[in-house]
Amino acid sequence: MDQRDSAPDSWELEDDAEAPTAAAGLPAAFAALNVNAKPFVPNVNAPVFVPSFLQTSPVDVPATDGSADPVSSMEVTEAVAPVENGSTEADMTTEEETWEQKEEPGGGGGGGGQEDLGAEGACEEGTVRKDDEMMEEDEEEMPTPKVAPAPPDAPKKEHVNVVFIGHVDAGKSTIGGQIMYLTGMVDKRTLEKYEREAKEKNRETWYLSWALDTNQEERDKGKTVEVGRAYFETEKKHFTLLDAPGHKSFVPNMIGGASQADLAVLVISARKGEFETGFEKGGQTREHAMLAKTAGVKHLIVLVNKMDDPTVSWSLERYEECKEKLVPFLKKVGFNPKKDIHFMPCSGLTGANLKDPVPECPWYTGLPFIAHLDSLPNFTRSSDGPVRLPIVDKYKDMGTVILGKLESGSISKAQQLVMMPNRHTVEVLSLLSDDVETDDAAPGENLKLRLKGIEEEEILPGFILCSPDNLCHSGRTFDAQIVIIEHKSIICPGYNAVLHIHTCIEEVQITAFICLVDKKTGDKIKTRPRFVKQDQVCIARLRAAGVICLETFKDFPQMGRFTLRDEGKTIAIGKVLKLVPEKE
Repeated sequence: MDQRDSAPDSWELEDDAEAPTAAAGLPAAFAALNVNAKPFVPNVNAPVFVPSFLQTSPVDVPATDGSADPVSSMEVTEAVAPVENGSTEADMTTEEETWEQKEEPGGGGGGGGQEDLGAEGACEEGTVRKDDEMMEEDEEEMPTPKVAPAPPDAPKKEHVNVVFIGHVDAGKSTIGGQIMYLTGMVDKRTLEKYEREAKEKNRETWYLSWALDTNQEERDKGKTVEVGRAYFETEKKHFTLLDAPGHKSFVPNMIGGASQADLAVLVISARKGEFETGFEKGGQTREHAMLAKTAGVKHLIVLVNKMDDPTVSWSLERYEECKEKLVPFLKKVGFNPKKDIHFMPCSGLTGANLKDPVPECPWYTGLPFIAHLDSLPNFTRSSDGPVRLPIVDKYKDMGTVILGKLESGSISKAQQLVMMPNRHTVEVLSLLSDDVETDDAAPGENLKLRLKGIEEEEILPGFILCSPDNLCHSGRTFDAQIVIIEHKSIICPGYNAVLHIHTCIEEVQITAFICLVDKKTGDKIKTRPRFVKQDQVCIARLRAAGVICLETFKDFPQMGRFTLRDEGKTIAIGKVLKLVPEKE
């Protein structure tokens, strides 16, 4: 029994050792295995992963059989495989390789069968797991080259930051997890492990989102809290995927995520009732679209998710209904429906229309989601401007590490920079772009920098790394044009709110109103208002509780846009017009 438990040195030996004691049924089981079946190697062209509860084939029926359990279930899945995978990769795998990989699960299955007989099927689950672990050990080195191909010219691809936004439970994390699986960033075995764990908690439709929702609280509640980060690559571009929380309590986190994005994907649920709640006055679909626009996202892709739901079943009427309701609102927020918005139907759980077109949906003729992302025009960024890197997060790890998106300029190793507003001079010890170490970085990249010359406690999110010869502006008082979006009563001077500008969050007070602005003509009305109310545009003087880094909207749009929030609602959006110097 001990011999059986430990992994054998080689499969031939294992076969010899087993020959005299093997169960009589084993040769028959081996004969029944489909030798020409495709091996399960996670690869970029992998088929859509169909979760077991949606499968029609009896994959998990033999779970209670007893002795031949692992073998028989393998047999079924192996036999199904060629149909799923198609013959795209058949030429690539040589016959030899197929045999070798065929024997591994077979041997593992044999061991599993023996143990099962010994324990008389008493703890079946345990054996299947042991069996899985044994296979994991043996096959571990096999899939690695397929999962993470690292071409030497990888850093040359254009970096694009995509943020997934939308109402709570619209399916943002699930789509993110599915994209990572389809692009080969998460292998099949990990997903199967998640599916098993999710099933134990009776949350089997959540397993894809676990690729992005990594901490326990998020998994238990099924709600994203922090902005999840991952990255994937297509032929032409390198994407950083930011998975924003949909819940209204975590909107500040979502603003932080949106401020790093170049492109937003608004996920809406087509399921009856779900779209309506997301789109009503208090729903997050409206708020997120508006915040994304304020954060400087120029292009919006609207994914109409859950199209496979029984209440929808890929119906064009429902898709058009969602579209008709959304377009006027998005237009009002400031997106141009012809240029900036692209609608597409999809299903995050089954992966339909994310990578491959869907046969059930003949009326949609555009590209699938990943192909559409790849075909988008390049973004224009100035690498010769001054260095500006707003800090999103910081932690200690053999020195001080900061995270953020480089908005302009370029950073290289050993470069001297200045941390504003504290004016600390720091040196860059190492540079990681999406967890890959590089020597220099261009604008638009999401970076992790290890710094020398500053303690982690001295940094706060919202601080900015600048080039020493061109520091960003910092101060407490500034004049801004603001649009009141939603506020029940009037707003008078002395009103306090929370300011979100780039990655910085600070309390501000409106100290004075300077003038109202006519919405249609843009002309300033000379009389000074005593108060403003909803839907009015005004120029006001704001004073922050502490010193913050900011620029005028004209000079540097990314650091000149802001939102004002109060009582969990977004009250106003605005842009910085002028910085007021402090009186000595």
